Amino acid sequence: MKSIAWISSSVRATCQHTSPCFPLNRAPIRCSSVGRRTDVDVPGTTVVAQQPRVTGLRAFHSMRANTAVAQQLSAAPLPTTVPLPETRDDELTAYQTARRRPPQTASGSAPHLSPYSPYTKPQSNATALVNIRSLFEGDVIPELCSSLADFPSNDRAEGLATLLGACVEFGLEAHNPLVLRLVAECLQLLSNRDIRVAQLCHLGEVAHALEGRQSAMVTEVLDSIGAAVEEDVVSPSEAVRVYSLLALSSDLASQQQALILPALHRHTQRLVHRLKASQVSNILQSLAKLQQRQAISLVLRLSHRASRVFKAFSDNEIIKVLSALMSLGQHHEELLAAMEKHVPGRLGKCDPELISTVMEYCLQMRCRSEPIFEAVAESFVCSAERHTTLQIAKQIVAMGRLNYLPQCSSQMFKKLESILSTRFSQFQPRSLIEVLHACIHLERFPLNYVSKVFSPYFLQRLQAQGEPLDKNALGQLTQLHLSTSLECKYYWGPRLPYFLHVKKFSSVDQAFETPMDSLLYKHVKGPLTQLLGGKFYSTRIFTPSGYTVDIEICLDEKGYVLPLSQWDQTYRRMALCLDGQNRFCSNTQHLLGKEATKMRHLRRMGYEVVQIPYFEFEKLRTQKQQVQYLHNKIFPTIFKFSH
Repeated sequence: MKSIAWISSSVRATCQHTSPCFPLNRAPIRCSSVGRRTDVDVPGTTVVAQQPRVTGLRAFHSMRANTAVAQQLSAAPLPTTVPLPETRDDELTAYQTARRRPPQTASGSAPHLSPYSPYTKPQSNATALVNIRSLFEGDVIPELCSSLADFPSNDRAEGLATLLGACVEFGLEAHNPLVLRLVAECLQLLSNRDIRVAQLCHLGEVAHALEGRQSAMVTEVLDSIGAAVEEDVVSPSEAVRVYSLLALSSDLASQQQALILPALHRHTQRLVHRLKASQVSNILQSLAKLQQRQAISLVLRLSHRASRVFKAFSDNEIIKVLSALMSLGQHHEELLAAMEKHVPGRLGKCDPELISTVMEYCLQMRCRSEPIFEAVAESFVCSAERHTTLQIAKQIVAMGRLNYLPQCSSQMFKKLESILSTRFSQFQPRSLIEVLHACIHLERFPLNYVSKVFSPYFLQRLQAQGEPLDKNALGQLTQLHLSTSLECKYYWGPRLPYFLHVKKFSSVDQAFETPMDSLLYKHVKGPLTQLLGGKFYSTRIFTPSGYTVDIEICLDEKGYVLPLSQWDQTYRRMALCLDGQNRFCSNTQHLLGKEATKMRHLRRMGYEVVQIPYFEFEKLRTQKQQVQYLHNKIFPTIFKFSH
């Protein structure tokens, strides 16, 4: 592979000297009015006189001889002011126009680029473009291409990929004769089917960057990779590259991907224990981009591996892992344990985006973690000023919706109030509503800002965002209004206009209340009927405020249970909350914030609330035990308010 390394370094060294737009860290070079190169005097360096352009392989040898000079130029300190030769106005205009114009593909549109691809086409200036074309249109690349003919297949594939990569980097179009020749040789080489996976992926990445959606080479590459995967000859690093290539070309060859991915998933599962932290991150990111939600077994194994190597992740890799798992909808308990062990120690010096991503992950997976939340709250108190408004919103919203009040809550809410005071206008309206709405879940009522939210100016601004007010935003505003009415009797500020109130909090996304668990209701129905009778309660009752009561029981003045036919004589109402598993955090027995708020509001509205959690009722084995349990829950409550 020494020859391939020489080809790669030679091509890049030549392009560095030929093109001032190549990303070499040296002083800028301008062209004089006659189009010749003018070297900039750099202190401590020797300026090499301009030599006549040499083509062919001799150019590479001469440029390699000058590599030390280039490195010296790169290492030398740049002058603060560099005297440049005068440039005529017409040439300067042409230079700026060429620099702004992006390179074009064969179809005339901008080239297809992807963040997964290491190849990007630079926006070259006019002089650089002329020099690059003179290099690639001469006999340099053809001679190198010919010299690759005697190389082994893998070395030849690597060399051709390097040459094609240089063509991509320096803006050659797909219809260029030299590019067409290289592509033809690559296709011929791919027909042999004896190239290693690493070289295949290199060719596929270059081909996708060069040809985009119309890439025949990517199709051939995927065919060869599919055969290699079936033979189980893919190493962990090669599996990572294959997933990256498939994610890069996710808009191509869907049938081929459907054939490759199942076998690749099975093969990768056997390699998971050998994957490094960066490889786990890259594979999960690729799976998320490929939308492989059905690869549950592989994702869980990768999540388990992530918990083992969590300490080795960088901040950015943790963000990628958690974002991918959120997209794939999977969660592993061991990963949460690893996060609880390692994340708190990182928060003092980590990227604020990591904190908001961790909280967003906990919220989506309904994981209520005391170690993480306490550390996040302390970090918020110390360094909230350096967080963006969106990052602040994600942290507060997660704590509110998961019903977690940290030990430093007083300092945290003082800091939040300070930020809202100084950066109120920086918050997006919907993000601000979510923050205030999360606060009421924790029984914190930011009345100063609720009055601003209910002001006609803010409501007008909220509706002026180009989209109609959705039910979620209106529901949050309505629940804020209920909190001020039911729990803040001393609030005399603006109110939400009645026409903006939602009539029902029940919604498809379950943003405000979780529907009654039908299985739990079936288990409760028989014992409850035996206790009260068949017509003494009703289910799924909508209250005037918009909440839904799971089971409602009505009582007269003496505390007797009324049959449905006499509910017009109701003196007191009782609400039975059948709290199934979905109303609690996934890893604890704490109610979600929305359910705790609903129960508080029902009590404020006059209901006697009786909670029947699933984890208590499921322990009862016989119907007699279940009837006695309901009796002990319901009748002490009746006796309490009847006396």
